[in-house]
Amino acid sequence: MLGHAEYYPRFGFRPASQFGVTAPFDVPDEAFMALALDSELPTPRGEIVYPSAFGV
Repeated sequence: MLGHAEYYPRFGFRPASQFGVTAPFDVPDEAFMALALDSELPTPRGEIVYPSAFGV
């Protein structure tokens, strides 16, 4: 998720890079965030793929 670096961490979001998740475009590490919903399950890793409707 792209978000404000000072807002989303208060809800548990961390830089996606800490989970091994990357964006298909340049984005500051502190603005591309992720949240593990279940710490007991493995977190998916890799590059995010957006639907073509997003134009990315």
